[in-house]
Amino acid sequence: MAKRTKSGLKRKRQTVRRTARNLAVRSSLKTLGKKAREAGGASPDALQAAIRALDSAARKGIIHRNAAARRKSRLMKHVARAGSTA
Repeated sequence: MAKRTKSGLKRKRQTVRRTARNLAVRSSLKTLGKKAREAGGASPDALQAAIRALDSAARKGIIHRNAAARRKSRLMKHVARAGSTA
């Protein structure tokens, strides 16, 4: 059912803006994760940037804090494995 009240229309506008912003953040999280994985142990800056972004997204509620922790854990494990074989 379409929103008709002033407050309903405003909520709809806010949701559209927020959804677009959250999509952009989620996309950048994936990109940073890929960069950190590809760099392996060679670039600690890439890993640090990915972890910082995950923490920030979790703090803002864009992703759940447990999801951020899980991603960080998997990322660190991957980088540690890559560093030991290199």
